[in-house]
Amino acid sequence: MIAAVDVHYLDDSMAVAGAIVFSEYSDSLAYRTYIKEIYDVEDYIPGQFYKRELPCIMAILGDIGEDIETVIIDGYVDLGEQPGLGHHLWKALNRSKNVIGVAKKYFRGSDPIKVFRGKSRQPLYVTSAGIEQTIAAGFISQMYGKFRLPTLLKLADSLSRRFQII
Repeated sequence: MIAAVDVHYLDDSMAVAGAIVFSEYSDSLAYRTYIKEIYDVEDYIPGQFYKRELPCIMAILGDIGEDIETVIIDGYVDLGEQPGLGHHLWKALNRSKNVIGVAKKYFRGSDPIKVFRGKSRQPLYVTSAGIEQTIAAGFISQMYGKFRLPTLLKLADSLSRRFQII
């Protein structure tokens, strides 16, 4: 199974993580969805974003009952010579799962594969750990949806943003 995860910050101390679980990259529908509220979120530190986001991703992954082989994140696995969020996630998962990073903006010094989807002239930037980057890019290019961002990745983002404090 594959999990696409995303995190949205509601304020300085609370976040909501959303996860979409599916079985094939070409799937148009999620097998299962997960939403998790996370309290006491770390402060953002420039250059160390992973310290804020990684605990949120690990929390939602801990709720997933399915056996996940690959995790797709919104961001980079590697930032050139530096490890990115995805690399830290891969290490936190004991290198036992593939991690694919899909970013919407280019990070200077990184070496992603550009994936053009739909009619967009703007690429997605794909990096990976545990799986060859060209294979990861091929998987992202074949994901369902006619727009730049695959449907299930957009759904993970929407899940994390749908939550409202009552």
